[in-house]
Amino acid sequence: MQYPLEEKIGAPDLLVGRDREFEKFGKWIANIPKKLSKSRVILARRKSGKTSFVQRIFNQVWSENGQVIPFYIDIPESNIWYPHLAFRYYQTFASQYISFLERDERAVDDLLTLEHIREYGVSKALDSLVRDVDSIANDSEKRRHDLMWYTAYSAPHRYASVLGRRFLVIIDEFQNLSRYVYRNEGCEGKPDETIPGSFHSPSESKVAPMLVTGSYVSWLIEIAGKYLEAGRLTEIRMNPYLEPEKGLEAVYRYSEAFGEPVTNDTALMINRLCMSDPFFISCVMQSDYEHRDLTTEEGVAATVNYEVTDRYSEMSRTWGEYIQLTLAKVNDRHAKKILLHLSKNSDQSWTPDDLERTLGLGIGTDAIRRRLNLLVEADVIEWGKSDIDFRGLRDGTLNLILRNRFEKEIGTFTPTDLKLEFQEEIEKLKKDRDRLQGALNNLTGRVAESQLASAFRSRKRFALSDFFRGVKDKARLNIIAVKRRVPLQREDGKNMELDIVAESDCGRTVIVEVKRWKTPVGKTVTEDFAEKLDIFSEQNPDKTVLPAFLSLGGFRKDAGDLCRKREIATAERIEHF
Repeated sequence: MQYPLEEKIGAPDLLVGRDREFEKFGKWIANIPKKLSKSRVILARRKSGKTSFVQRIFNQVWSENGQVIPFYIDIPESNIWYPHLAFRYYQTFASQYISFLERDERAVDDLLTLEHIREYGVSKALDSLVRDVDSIANDSEKRRHDLMWYTAYSAPHRYASVLGRRFLVIIDEFQNLSRYVYRNEGCEGKPDETIPGSFHSPSESKVAPMLVTGSYVSWLIEIAGKYLEAGRLTEIRMNPYLEPEKGLEAVYRYSEAFGEPVTNDTALMINRLCMSDPFFISCVMQSDYEHRDLTTEEGVAATVNYEVTDRYSEMSRTWGEYIQLTLAKVNDRHAKKILLHLSKNSDQSWTPDDLERTLGLGIGTDAIRRRLNLLVEADVIEWGKSDIDFRGLRDGTLNLILRNRFEKEIGTFTPTDLKLEFQEEIEKLKKDRDRLQGALNNLTGRVAESQLASAFRSRKRFALSDFFRGVKDKARLNIIAVKRRVPLQREDGKNMELDIVAESDCGRTVIVEVKRWKTPVGKTVTEDFAEKLDIFSEQNPDKTVLPAFLSLGGFRKDAGDLCRKREIATAERIEHF
């Protein structure tokens, strides 16, 4: 797969989970050529993975080089003049369209100028490109900004209709169109909140359906209802949390990417305390906490606590910006008290009468109802089953931040020691050792290399026979460096790779081949590993190599015989986490 669009997540391997979401959207995309797919909107709060998800969809569709041509644009939280938006929108669309046709990744992020777009249109006899560029330039000169914008936003649907192609229009943070686009060149006065209405007709396109996202759910729903009419965008809610096993996989992936050591036990602790939230996990892995040590339970608890409670941590600063924006309309003590109560009791719905009786606010149910409505609009609580029912978001990360921010301010709440809570949660996890071990075993098929590498890093003075059978060398190893996927090149130039290379301070080097297959490996695979061992030994004559093979599906007899002959230790599972 290619990655022409630089994904904000960074290394592609850091995108973990979302298998079900990708499967559902895969079917939706497959129906676009048949004109069966209706436009969609992904709704979720910030840092829930929306952007990573839709950017990966762009790269997948671009790489498939099929019947659907992807177009991606994000709408940032920065002011922009109306005609400049038209320029940017069309320039991005045309550049990505050309990149798809030419299979040239560069034009996706390094956008072509309008002049280059026109030249390409002339050279390829694509009259639509030539006419559009000329139209935008002419309308810009005559200050016909509405016509410029029409040429830009209508392009995907027009091209699809005229050329018999299919487009996927991805607009990230769609709601920002209503707040940051100005008719005034100096971006003074009020923004034009009607800009989203431009997509009233395009949102119904079956040849260029839209996929839009929004981080401020109520705001985006309001915009969609007002300008696009209800039902034109199918709503998809994205949960910011992964399944526990996928969250654990994210811990290993992030640990390796950021070079932050964890043990297999502390990986489980990090995942539990971070509630399988990838953003929370990444904050902990990159934390500026002075005494960060993610190889001990005390270090894990302290680092997680720092990210939640320290005002300058990445986690706290990110959520602080979100809370400041969403609570701007309801920044009073009563509203915060209501919000904190609902967040701490998000397992049930509350009416204004319930809240008046429970909290004793003394402001009347009408005043409570007004604050509840504003909190819903601010996306920090949600509606219950009826129009008078309200409940806190079942969002553990947000609730932790709210508790830390407001418990001390709201005098009727006793501030809790979150670090103590985290330590208690770890103790609960440690008591359930059987389930802990089961969780690690269940995950091994996907992250066996990471688990084995973590085990090597975290254990002190161990014999390789603790992990593998058939080990001839009984020396106890003190591993000082562990690397994964180490490149190796044969004399004829063929590139090869070693799964795990672990260096001991005694001069020994453990080299492990890992196969996560469900079926036993055969002699050919073992011979390939033996060849890599020979090449490594030739290139590193000063090292004593201890070879080992972890095959989760086991070994066929001929493979086992060859391993014994070559003194390659073997295992079908990781015995010690």
